[in-house]
Amino acid sequence: MSDSGLDLMTGGPSGPGRRRAAKPARKPWGRRIVALVVVLAVVFGGYLAFGKISGFLSGPDDYTSAGTGSVVVEIPTGSSGQQIADILAKNDVVKSAEAFYQLAINDSRFQGIQAGFYKLPKQMSAEYAMRAMVDKDNIVGAPGESRVTIPEGSRLKSISKIIVAKTKISAADVKAALADADAIGLPAVAKGNAEGYLYPATYAVGSKTTAVELIKEMVAKTVSVTKDLDIGTRAEALGLNAEQVLTVASILEFEAKKDEDYAKVARVLYNRIDRGMQLQLDSTVSFASGREGDVFTTPEERNSDSPYNTYKVAGLPPGPIGSPGQKTIEAALNPAEGDWLYFVAVNLETGETVFSNTLAEHNQAVKKLQAYCAAADDKIC
Repeated sequence: MSDSGLDLMTGGPSGPGRRRAAKPARKPWGRRIVALVVVLAVVFGGYLAFGKISGFLSGPDDYTSAGTGSVVVEIPTGSSGQQIADILAKNDVVKSAEAFYQLAINDSRFQGIQAGFYKLPKQMSAEYAMRAMVDKDNIVGAPGESRVTIPEGSRLKSISKIIVAKTKISAADVKAALADADAIGLPAVAKGNAEGYLYPATYAVGSKTTAVELIKEMVAKTVSVTKDLDIGTRAEALGLNAEQVLTVASILEFEAKKDEDYAKVARVLYNRIDRGMQLQLDSTVSFASGREGDVFTTPEERNSDSPYNTYKVAGLPPGPIGSPGQKTIEAALNPAEGDWLYFVAVNLETGETVFSNTLAEHNQAVKKLQAYCAAADDKIC
């Protein structure tokens, strides 16, 4: 028996003479506290991270549709999967780069993506984006090409500047090409004036592309689109010719801000022409004076003798005042039904427009515009 008397039992449930297991030594309180703090930190940290973890488990942000609209994106030679994903996200083709990248690293289709320019819908799911990227029909240009994008409504002056800025073509060459109606394939009805005949779209320009070749392609695109729309036959049904329809469409590009208003503005123009009324359009006056920056004109501008001054000259101006796109051409060919004789935009930011049958109603709408401008930023009005 030990001197302490703590190591042996002399009776009890274990029976006489059995040794009792020794008690484990207790850990110091300091170590217990440290262990407890560590456990709490892990639990609390996990709680805080739960949102991120659950987000990871649910996948990266992604659109769900096949997309809408279009955008041209460039995939440079040697781009990695992450770089391609970043380019698509930056252009809003996909909602997040991670959505496309996670699909790409596990999808053999990704190996089929080439360098070049792609015309793609915006706001697609990663899956739809992958399908679009491997579809060769969506490739609109090869690596090393320049891209020239002409917005709807652009005029020759701005188109020339875009070409010079985006390509190696000189301003002198552009001017010379525009002056050579035969070389660029300008229709005879244009009477040598290319205004309105350079179709608004995106064009691929190689290092050796000439001004004549590029502008000829733009003219050919206009001819092709108008042919597809059967503009000649449909214009005749309206009592117009093809160029007059293009003229109306070019006016719509400046006078209407919303797609749903294009056909209504066209109806106003036709109603006024039918009644022998002057169109009184600031857009045509601005075209004649070269005014830019706002939608208004001065009394001096409205008193000019230009054939584009629709405050003095009845009917349509002698030709387009810009390059119309397909939407406005369609609206010019298919005007809305209505008796309106007037229209005015009452909110220059949203494009909200009021259509009226009488001058009195129109004057009330004009007061709304005046009130809007009185309260708006000087840069808007």
